Order: sequence, then structure tokens, then C-alpha cells
Amino acid sequence: MKRILIVDDDTAILDSTKQILEFEGYEVEIAATAGEGLAKIENEFFNLALFDIKLPDMEGTELLEKAHKLRPGMKKIMVTGYASLENSVFSLNAGADAYIMKPVNPRDLLEKIKEKLDEQEKDQIVDGDKVAEFLEERLLSIR
Repeated sequence: MKRILIVDDDTAILDSTKQILEFEGYEVEIAATAGEGLAKIENEFFNLALFDIKLPDMEGTELLEKAHKLRPGMKKIMVTGYASLENSVFSLNAGADAYIMKPVNPRDLLEKIKEKLDEQEKDQIVDGDKVAEFLEERLLSIR
């Protein structure tokens, strides 16, 4: 089961998004602050995280940078009601895999999440193929 973390200070958004994602079969954790989200990222595995860009204890872009350093393979989607070219460019350069505007259409969000999780799965297959190829070459060189 794919695991998703939602970090947003709006409890209505946390609850509704969690319900939508759980209905689709995802295991979902929520956090109302960047600090709480970061602690979960440090201690648990998530395939994907949704970060609000405006959080009470730090900017979502700062959380994004920290999360990217801790878990570069985790897909990260920025969600914002405060769109700006500067924020979107900074987010993408800091490791965001996507940038979505509020209010979020649930269908669009689900499509974007599926797209990013599919990318993650393909990346893991490629990494596994590279490891297998490396091991095969090593075995051949030993013989």
C-alpha cells in the first residue's frame, strides 16, 4: 500500500484530503505543522508528500528542502493558494515533483498523485535493473 503524508495547517483540507485518498486505497498520515511533518518524514516511510506552501512554523518551501535532503526518492507535491512564479520556480528547483493550485480539484489531485507514484515505481525498476546489471558484470569479471 502506498503511503502519503499531507502537511497543511487547514484542518478541513487535512480531513477532506485524507478521506479522499484513503477512499482510493492509500495509507495517509497528516500533520498540521512543518515541524510535525518533518518529524514524521524522519521516522517513517512515505511514497509521496503534499506540502502546503504557507505553514505556521516555517515556509512550505523550507520544509520541501529539508524533506528532499532526508528523502530524495519521496515524491513531493507543493499545494498553494499563494501562487507566484518565484514560488513555483523555487519549489521545482528545491526538489518538488509538482506544483498544484488551491482550490484543488480532487480528480486532478488524484491524477497527479497517480502520475508521480507511477514515476517513482519506474525509477525503482530502473534502479533494480542497474543493480542487477552491475552484479552480472561483476560476476562475469570474477570468472
